[in-house]
Amino acid sequence: MVEIAVLLKQVPDTNAKIVVVNGRVDESAIASWVTSPYDEYAFEAALQHTEAAGGSVTAITLGPARADKVLKDAAALGVTKLVRIWQDDWQDLDSNQVQSALANAVTAAGADLVYCGKQSADRNQGSTGPGIAEILGAACITEVSESDSAGSYLRPTASGSERVTVSSPAVVTFTKTQHELRRPNVRGIMMAKRAQIEVVGGDVSASQVNFNGHSSPAQKPPGKTYQGSDSVPEVVGLLRDEAKVL
Repeated sequence: MVEIAVLLKQVPDTNAKIVVVNGRVDESAIASWVTSPYDEYAFEAALQHTEAAGGSVTAITLGPARADKVLKDAAALGVTKLVRIWQDDWQDLDSNQVQSALANAVTAAGADLVYCGKQSADRNQGSTGPGIAEILGAACITEVSESDSAGSYLRPTASGSERVTVSSPAVVTFTKTQHELRRPNVRGIMMAKRAQIEVVGGDVSASQVNFNGHSSPAQKPPGKTYQGSDSVPEVVGLLRDEAKVL
């Protein structure tokens, strides 16, 4: 029997329009929020692991009330242990504070293993899994593409790939796997509406980061159009010297 805590982060849909107002991302203007894609693969791996070896999955997220959606999605696939971490004054947590809060929730859940995506789709830092492992004093395997219920994980190396076996406690971060992600049926969705979510706070240390503000990326200059064979030398020169593609 194994207890797995899977970390699920709610992020803006990749097609969502991001608006910066007064130096901050206006989250109220984001129309669509989703579960971070790599976390979905971690979640699928956790389900398959417990189905094969026995045990249970605890789904944990950190975020405001809207983040309940990622937990309800987990509940629609049969997960009954749902935890959301949040306090109203947690507006600008740095990565260390996030990792500390998540590590506390993992400890409270009594998890043997922690599964999460290798990085989130919004920040792309890739620090959450290793940071939690450091706090817990646990082993950490990153960018896993294949796993089994015996605690064996496949991950890339500079020359190919390697299979690693680890005992608990351990934190495992997942990249895209070959497993097809399951989707809830209508019955699961209806049952998830009644799912109970445990909301917890916690103590985090003072931030070690000074937040200066958000800004939109610079707009790309307009494209250039060339016609006729006489423009070939100029185009080749631009591709070589400006675009650096030749």
